[in-house]
Amino acid sequence: MYIAIKEWVPTGHALNVAAHAGLIGYLAFQDHEWTQDWLKNSFKKVTCMVSDEEFAELKKVDYCKVITESRLDNDQVGIVFAPRKKEDWPEIMSTLRLWK
Repeated sequence: MYIAIKEWVPTGHALNVAAHAGLIGYLAFQDHEWTQDWLKNSFKKVTCMVSDEEFAELKKVDYCKVITESRLDNDQVGIVFAPRKKEDWPEIMSTLRLWK
């Protein structure tokens, strides 16, 4: 499961965004076959920081949910992607920076 958070989000908020994204991602995609496999065999999550431009491109990827934050004026600050097999991730995922 990939979680992308906009790079300008303060760290304290980013922690909440990541937590919300994990839960939202599971709830939204729990009935998909690949999510069940992920739960049983991996449960790996990758949290990345992205620019606003990268975020706009990521919203075009299939099986994602955008995360908003009420304490940041309900802005779109994160995005979570349904788990899938390594070979099924789009190329853009390999260009993202890990959250620091």
